[in-house]
Amino acid sequence: MKAEKKVSSETPLFELTLRKYEKPQTKKERELVKRLCLSLGLLQPGDSRDVVVDVLHVLLKGRKKKQLLSVEDVEKKVIINRKLHKLEMQGIAPSNIRRQIKRLSNLMLVEKIKSRYRISEFLGMSEIFADKIEKFLLLGVVQRVKDYLAAADELFSKK
Repeated sequence: MKAEKKVSSETPLFELTLRKYEKPQTKKERELVKRLCLSLGLLQPGDSRDVVVDVLHVLLKGRKKKQLLSVEDVEKKVIINRKLHKLEMQGIAPSNIRRQIKRLSNLMLVEKIKSRYRISEFLGMSEIFADKIEKFLLLGVVQRVKDYLAAADELFSKK
């Protein structure tokens, strides 16, 4: 009986995309949130399906008032936000709103408390990035890349 070889999966355990843009210059809320989403890899450049911008925008506005929002609250506020900015009503299905909240949660920007959502601990975005993304998520990704670099060095050394 042959021993089965373990095949490494090519599906990443976690993916993190960061982009560098010029310094923020706009005072328009939605435009700033859109650039933030682009910078964090939540939105692709040129992507017209940008409801994640509205979801994050709504949750950031809720942070000011220390609001915990249900998915239904987020959905209603996203629709209002898109109407206010004269945007098409694409991507506003409840399932898509939940998916966008999940993406924000995976980046640790948003947390769930008793079926309601908020910006993590009502913290500032800079603090969330430093504590959760930079120190936790990014550090883990960088360490794993270093593991692969060390393995490549060992495997392809001159010995």
